[in-house]
Amino acid sequence: MGFGVFIHRSDSIYDDSPAEQYQFPSQYLRRVEACIGDWIIYYEPSKVSETRGYFAIARVQQVIPDPGASGMYLALIEPGSYLDFANPVPFNGPTGPVERGVLNEQGRISGRAQSAVRPISPDDFNRICELGLAEGAPLLPRVDEDVRLLQVEERQAPFKFDQQRDRVSLTVSRVLRDRVFRRIVLRAYDERCAITGLKLINGMGRAEVVAAHIRPVEASGPDIISNGIALSGTAHWMFDRGLISLADDLEILISRQTNDPDGVRSIINKTGRALAPHRISDRPHPHFLNWHREHCFKQ
Repeated sequence: MGFGVFIHRSDSIYDDSPAEQYQFPSQYLRRVEACIGDWIIYYEPSKVSETRGYFAIARVQQVIPDPGASGMYLALIEPGSYLDFANPVPFNGPTGPVERGVLNEQGRISGRAQSAVRPISPDDFNRICELGLAEGAPLLPRVDEDVRLLQVEERQAPFKFDQQRDRVSLTVSRVLRDRVFRRIVLRAYDERCAITGLKLINGMGRAEVVAAHIRPVEASGPDIISNGIALSGTAHWMFDRGLISLADDLEILISRQTNDPDGVRSIINKTGRALAPHRISDRPHPHFLNWHREHCFKQ
């Protein structure tokens, strides 16, 4: 086993779904197989507009031939392991590349930096994860009790790098995942409810909205931003109970079982569609929206 870097573009021609699978040609097979059972970091190259750099981690569960494409393979991601970074990490830091393994003996960037799949040292992996998961000024939850609870649990073991046999093993707690997920979703939606369009901040700087999973974690929903949506308390309650849902084009759907449809319409923003993040890849993915319509929405 070993750590790796997988290059992924939001406009990729490959059949990638970062939280579920990574498609690659046979030339990278041995490198990807070396990552089975271990963690990889996703990297978006600098040529991509508004690149995120190193933007997420995930664990490779297994590698299989792609049944739909000859000569191609799929790295299947361990369910629940994917996690976006709270802070995307740029390729270059204050003293040069944060992934120092891409430098040659002369200290210059080598051809390794262009490889779509490449191994990464435990030190580089550790460094990038610490930068990506550092919270800085956190987006606080609305309830003071939640803040105290999170702080207590975080001191116990939010995540750790356990040095054993010259390897680094990453454990990410549910508490940390929830905090990171909240941060990236609220940032993508500018702390504004996607249903009502309201952006309410209390006197202590806390946003009124929550980061809701479209497909819940309990139903194997991943902590990926495209499975998230910012919702106010009432909208969140209706969404979880299937009284509202979203079409693939983000039209807001109202259940016929709603006892007060006119009241629901009165709080929906005037466009009739959920507000969407600026970045296309951050918007609710049809795969998760379809799951919500089939399993939660009351027709």
